[in-house]
Amino acid sequence: MGERLKGKVAIVTGAGRGIGRAHALALADEGAKVVVNDLGGAVDGTGAAKTPADEVVNEIKKRNGTR
Repeated sequence: MGERLKGKVAIVTGAGRGIGRAHALALADEGAKVVVNDLGGAVDGTGAAKTPADEVVNEIKKRNGTR
């Protein structure tokens, strides 16, 4: 885990999947506190689920991130 972004906060929208997920994990790996934001909707904008965002938060925690 790096420390280039220690003391910084990043807000990542769409952090539950794809590029947003990759960015959230990379920012956390560099020491940033990451606000994981993702509605968890389908590609067409319908529905919602907490699961994608929760999975990313759990992955950050596993990598020694904070809650």
